[in-house]
Amino acid sequence: MTRPIFRTMMACSAVLLAAGSGNAQLLPSLGGVPGQVVGGVLGSPGNPPVVAPVIDRLNGVGGIAVADTKSLLDMRRARLQGLVRDHRHVLDADRNGDPVRKGEVIAIDPSPDTMARARDAGFRVLQDEQIEGLELHVVTFAPPAGDDTREGLARLRRIAPDGEFDYDHVFEPAGTALLALGGSAAPVSVLQNHAAVGMVDGGVSAHPSLRNASIEQRGFAAQGARPSGHGTAVASLIVGSDGRFQGAAHGVSLLVADVYGGDPTEGSAVTIARALGWLTARGVRVVNMSLVGPPNPLLGRAVAAANARGVLVVAAVGNDGPAAPPAYPASYPGVVAVTGVDLHNRALPEAGKALHLDFAAPGSEMAAALPGSGYAAVRGTSFAAPLVTARLIMAGGGEAAIEAVSREAVSGHGRVGKGIICESCRIAPRAVGAKR
Repeated sequence: MTRPIFRTMMACSAVLLAAGSGNAQLLPSLGGVPGQVVGGVLGSPGNPPVVAPVIDRLNGVGGIAVADTKSLLDMRRARLQGLVRDHRHVLDADRNGDPVRKGEVIAIDPSPDTMARARDAGFRVLQDEQIEGLELHVVTFAPPAGDDTREGLARLRRIAPDGEFDYDHVFEPAGTALLALGGSAAPVSVLQNHAAVGMVDGGVSAHPSLRNASIEQRGFAAQGARPSGHGTAVASLIVGSDGRFQGAAHGVSLLVADVYGGDPTEGSAVTIARALGWLTARGVRVVNMSLVGPPNPLLGRAVAAANARGVLVVAAVGNDGPAAPPAYPASYPGVVAVTGVDLHNRALPEAGKALHLDFAAPGSEMAAALPGSGYAAVRGTSFAAPLVTARLIMAGGGEAAIEAVSREAVSGHGRVGKGIICESCRIAPRAVGAKR
């Protein structure tokens, strides 16, 4: 039996400009139609399945101390600038430097009068949709000729001051870089029990720990569902089961909403809202969102609508340090915000912040699945959040679950919210045969 592959990746995997998203080396398209998984494995004859890196990047910051909050903040700025620069044909930046979909402005529940004013001003409708499961009407406009994205949003706000408009912000996975290795999508299975838990992330690869799991995937990005390192790791921490490696809620059915499809310019607010709506419509009780970005009214409305339908949303606070802007969706009211702790129950120094903090969970020196086979030692709040998600679903979901899980929480060092839960959920890398 071969020994599992091991890679150590720092949580502050944000890279400097020289190692920006252009170095992510997106792999060939797997084909397929958005919203569909072709059979159980993505790919086609002559185009073998591969694992796309999504926004996962190689670690380029090994010498920078994670406790240096200024360096973390500088790295965040450089990472976002690099992402926009390397994909300027589809991305732009808002006034704070956060990436947005270029030439796209969104309107939330626009009135007929607002639609008429926008058309009269030269705006073109790119997409007019009702978000499944959330009863949200969203229209994506292209600005008039001659307007860039910022000018288009400003014009729309002037001509319809009563409307609700914003950019279509792009959100990033809130975790460490995982090397993209060969592998196919996790096989589609008939869900063995009620679809209790969901995740909004990258796609999930086949892996021994997921062989017997009940997993259904759906792609919401233009490229459809594609396996990713980040999504595979998160899924394994929830439902994985492979000898000594046991996810914190193995045996529970998992619905995966892939909002990236292997493309770092995807994962936008509109795409995430569609994904959250699908999971809500499918009756999921708890949703894990290990991704971060700025406040966006559509995402805020989508989260609130899911909450109103009994869905608990769990979100990581990110890894850009406490000096970074508050992370969303973790900062929205009703979202369970999660940070990570180390082996000594100390808050990770690189952990970001939210406007509130609910729980902490192990976020370092823990194993998670690599695409295809093997395990990685992961670090970051991305990997603490699914442990909280798992405990909440095992407690039945809903407000009663939050109360029950709160009673499990133990104290730690630093900012850990109500306390640390799921301490026993950490699977040490050495326990699965990993070598440093």
